[in-house]
Order: sequence, then structure tokens, then C-alpha cells
Amino acid sequence: MQLIVLWDIDHTLIDNAGVSKEIYAAAFSALAGQVPVGPARTEGRTDRLIMREMFVRHGLPEPNWPTIEAALTHAGEERLAELRNRGTALPGVRDVLEAASTRGDWVSSVLTGNIAANAAVKLSAFGLDSLLDLSVGAFGADAEQRPDLVGVARERAQRLRGVTGDVPVVLVGDTPRDIEAALATGSQIVAVASGIHSAKELAAAGATTVLTDLSHTSDLVRILESFSAR
Repeated sequence: MQLIVLWDIDHTLIDNAGVSKEIYAAAFSALAGQVPVGPARTEGRTDRLIMREMFVRHGLPEPNWPTIEAALTHAGEERLAELRNRGTALPGVRDVLEAASTRGDWVSSVLTGNIAANAAVKLSAFGLDSLLDLSVGAFGADAEQRPDLVGVARERAQRLRGVTGDVPVVLVGDTPRDIEAALATGSQIVAVASGIHSAKELAAAGATTVLTDLSHTSDLVRILESFSAR
């Protein structure tokens, strides 16, 4: 049975060890000419919303999006080595992505608030990029609100991989916003308490399947298979 599996990146697949917020700070500083007061507010938001909030918080006009995206891209490229040195792929991630990638009837990609360039940086830092079909993913430049990214990924999977419109979609993520995106779009959700939100918080947000991490590959594959069979 066909299935579209869309993985979040930060705190679901990788621990970025604070490099992600350094990318936002560097991009903001390059555009605003000043160091931001306080870190970027992320927690599942798209890059469009994260950067907008930073400019609003500082009482500054927001530059046009292509200018912001270019600054984010440059800041991300500059921090690839730092990310590789300080960050890590989370437990079990490589094994489960490999397992998903071998399923010929599944599309395994990402749904992330990161722009595509920085998603690629974060995944390539740990050799995970080749295990995902990034061409059909949905990224932070594609929409402002996370639920809207689901339709973007589904359309790309239909157009580029020939999946049909009724193929189930499963989101795998660590924040209530991942859960919100799933519930708002009729998608399935596997929540992972590998970020700042506890299993109890994720369940309260509406997730019926909550894992502590992705280290049990066979169990997670069985869960995903159960969604494809529905």
C-alpha cells in the first residue's frame, strides 16, 4: 500500500545543538545591521514566521522574502561545519530512514519550517539527505502556516512520483504544531518526545501515537504500515 511519510527535521531527526538559532540571528544581523535581542522563537514555526517575528519584535520593517531567504541560505551554508561538529543525528534515525527508503510504495520526505537550502544543510551534515526524497518535500518558503505545507508535499508527490490523491499522509514530528498540521489536514501523526515537549504534552495536543524517540525501527515501521493499510 502506498504511503507518504513526512518527517520534521529539528529535534525529530537531528539535534542542531543551537546552531539553528545562530542561523536566524546571523541572517537577522546581516539584514538589520544589529544583533537581535533574544533568540528566534521557533518551536515548529516556518522560517517566514520566525523571521517576521524577529523584525516585528525589534520594531523594524520586514525585508522582502527573497532577501530574507538569501540571508538565511548564506547563514546556513556558513555553519555546515559547525553543525556537523556540535550536532548529531538522533537515536535510530538513520536506521528508520533507511527502512522507509527501501519501501518502493512509500514516499519518504520532509515537512519542515526550514527553507529548502537549510534543510539540505542540516540533513547533509549527518549524511541523511540521501535517505529522503527531498524533491517532494515541503519547506519553510512554501507557506507561512505549517498545515498548508501538507498540501504542498501531497501535490509534489502526485506530480513527481505519481501517487494518487487518496494516499494516506503521515507526519512525524516533535511539536504540537506538527500535530496541529496533521489534524487540520486529515493526516496521521506520529509524535516524538525528542524535543522540548513531553509525551504528555504531545498527547494532550491530540496525538494518539507518541514515541519517546525513533530508536525502535521495527516498531515504527509497523506503525507506519498500519496507516498505509487503512
